[in-house]
Amino acid sequence: MTAEHGTTAEHLTTAGTLTTAEAAPAAVEVHDVHKWYGAHRVLDGVDLTVRPGEVTVILGPSGSGKSTLLRVINHLEKPERGYVSVNGELIGVRRNGDRLRELSERAILTQRSRIGFVFQNFNLFPHLTVLDNVAAAPVATGKLGKAQALILARQLLGRVGLADKADAYPRQLSGGQQQRVAIARALALRPGLILFDEPTSALDPELVGEVLTVIKDLAKSGTTLVIVTHEIGFAREVADRVVFIDGGRIVEQGPPAEVLDKPRHERTRDFLSRVL
Repeated sequence: MTAEHGTTAEHLTTAGTLTTAEAAPAAVEVHDVHKWYGAHRVLDGVDLTVRPGEVTVILGPSGSGKSTLLRVINHLEKPERGYVSVNGELIGVRRNGDRLRELSERAILTQRSRIGFVFQNFNLFPHLTVLDNVAAAPVATGKLGKAQALILARQLLGRVGLADKADAYPRQLSGGQQQRVAIARALALRPGLILFDEPTSALDPELVGEVLTVIKDLAKSGTTLVIVTHEIGFAREVADRVVFIDGGRIVEQGPPAEVLDKPRHERTRDFLSRVL
């Protein structure tokens, strides 16, 4: 399908091309993004810039547009207006004069291979072992041969504390272990940007800590992270910037000490008073 967005060429002059999957950590620009389903406007003119190596945590009530924003960043959802770029490369669209037109699905899949995505519900392949789940993407995208991918997968499982579970199947793991496998799988493509969509929301409370510990280690590594979460304490500890979104709009953003401790907007104060 071909889509046209009402973005003028002058807005697109910084769009470049990412030459390798191992390029410098991704920077994200979300420019005037609108997304709606029928009469329901989910995103209403969102502008967001994430600097290279930054950890951005997105907070907001249910239905505020947080998860949709993540899915727009890697083009799992197509915006009705606006655009997203990662490392200066437009995501999901190409410039055609003063219009943006949809890329082929194959080209979009190639772009997505540079952007890690960790879902709420793990999305592991139940018929594959843990090792094969992690190795699958580098092989499928042609980035590594099978033998190399298996070596990398074992290294990544060690990194998330699951080296001893390589031959297990997802059903044999706890929720926390499955989510750590999902993180290792996202890392297998060596992305400069990883998106996390409420990575602990499907976990029992006692399993949350083990997943957050892995993400904290990633936050120290220089990888650009954008994390949708309801874990306020975690946001305070790891975020460089907290973004509060409500009604499809960014209400306020800034360092955790400002947004979480001294929120300027009444809507942010009301939200925090309910969750803290």
